[in-house]
Amino acid sequence: MRVLIVEDQERLRRWLQKGLKEADFVVDAAADGPEGLWYALGNRYDVIVLDLMLPGLDGLSILRRLREAGRDDQVLILTAKDTVPDRVQGLDLGADDYLVKPFAFEELLARVRALVRRGYGKHSPAIEIGELRIDTAKRRVWLREQEIELRAMEYKLLEYLARRAGETVSRTEIWEHLYDFGSQTVSNVVDVYVGCLRRKLDRPGAKSLIQTRRGLGYVLGVGS
Repeated sequence: MRVLIVEDQERLRRWLQKGLKEADFVVDAAADGPEGLWYALGNRYDVIVLDLMLPGLDGLSILRRLREAGRDDQVLILTAKDTVPDRVQGLDLGADDYLVKPFAFEELLARVRALVRRGYGKHSPAIEIGELRIDTAKRRVWLREQEIELRAMEYKLLEYLARRAGETVSRTEIWEHLYDFGSQTVSNVVDVYVGCLRRKLDRPGAKSLIQTRRGLGYVLGVGS
């Protein structure tokens, strides 16, 4: 899943970026308010981790602009201000969760994962589609009770398609959830990873779990 971090403290920003990448998130990061707003309005994110005290444009102003633009990205506010009025103001402007500094990374990670599930209308970390089962907390996959070993990028692709099971997902949407903003890669990388997944998930002679919608993208789901 794709996350944006908007945090001006360089050490904290790099720490969050490193930790979330190690947890298999695709991460963009901004160091001030205007840059954060530019990223947020120009891309779709599953979660935006947003500091309140930012140079150039504060976090509440970014949140207000996002909601005024009709954006429904899940927003987790980071703040050193632990007062009820501050929390109420952020929640009233459309924040989805609040985390007070200092915090443990494990708690932030758990909150980010919960927001991802909420954004896709899920409450459980497990996704089940027919005989396919994905544990998104442990990043493990089973098919017909047999565990399937996937490389990191294969897992990211499968989880994203599974969260949108039954929907046609374009190659552009997939690419944006596999790579961060500054990444350079070959144009057919999505097709390559879809092919890798099919080889690991499909049975000979059976219909593929991941179907191609010519000119549109891919759809995952039983009977797709």
